[in-house]
Amino acid sequence: MNETTLSLTLTGLSFMMTVIWGGPLIRLLHYFRIGKLIRFEGPDSHITKMGTPTMGGWMVILPVVMVTLLMNASILFGMKIYSSIVFLPLTVLVGYGFLGAIDDWEGIRGQRIGKGMRARTKFILQIIFAIPVAYLLRDVLNAPQMFWPGVYDAFDLGLWYYPIAVFIIVSCSNAVNFTDGLDGLAGLISAMAFTAFGIIALIQGQDFIGRFCFTMVGALFGFLWFNVHPAELFMGDSGSLAIGATLGVIALMTGQWLLIPVIAIIPVSEALSVVLQIIYFRLTGGKRLFKMAPLHHHFELRGWSETQVVQRFWLVSLMFALAGVAIAMV
Repeated sequence: MNETTLSLTLTGLSFMMTVIWGGPLIRLLHYFRIGKLIRFEGPDSHITKMGTPTMGGWMVILPVVMVTLLMNASILFGMKIYSSIVFLPLTVLVGYGFLGAIDDWEGIRGQRIGKGMRARTKFILQIIFAIPVAYLLRDVLNAPQMFWPGVYDAFDLGLWYYPIAVFIIVSCSNAVNFTDGLDGLAGLISAMAFTAFGIIALIQGQDFIGRFCFTMVGALFGFLWFNVHPAELFMGDSGSLAIGATLGVIALMTGQWLLIPVIAIIPVSEALSVVLQIIYFRLTGGKRLFKMAPLHHHFELRGWSETQVVQRFWLVSLMFALAGVAIAMV
């Protein structure tokens, strides 16, 4: 079985497992009344989403874990579909998934209903989780530290690699979190990004990383089966924080993290819109640069429908993902 066939087979397998697991999960979330609380300062059209089940990120996480463990067991039959190298992004997926789940639960049933975990606390925990991951990437897995387009050999960043890696993991985690605000948006954008980095990994000969990426793509497509407009459930922080952090780790494992602003242009733009909105608000004494941040809400308030925003953002993401793969091949 060639590499393309195997990767697509894993995509299909994780997709089917996610779709099968999706229905029971939604019923379980309904039973325990784990529903999303909508911010009143958001677009009025979102009020109808009140009570939609959240924590849907586990619809992605669990199938990916099951497929990865199952494929690692294939070595008992003389096949090596995965290797231990994929346990790092898998651990990040699960670890940040639990952090996001705590945040989701705090916002639904905890002391900060409607708000979730304090931003500072969540940010500190994200950094704490990312530090050992940076060490493992550099000193255990010996991941290529940085590739420059057109240069064959990877650059050695020395000790600077640690803060850069932590920054990338935490930033990607929060960027996807900011993107998760419209039905299908974060799932589609993340699927495009994992597809692009999966192709790059296969081109580099990092077959195991490529296979993991396409396993993620299949699970994300399965999640989108239930998350497209009108969504039956939301990803929640348990999904967005985990998927974003895992994307950052994958980018670091390929050494092509400089392409994140290209391949993940939408999450990067969403995060920048929040930062710029805050800075502009403080400098001007209360004026707004955007009608609302993150960026997708700005376009909603300008008159775009939710489906228009998602589809147009997805088209932009697709074009830039293709551009990122092309740059990596230079």
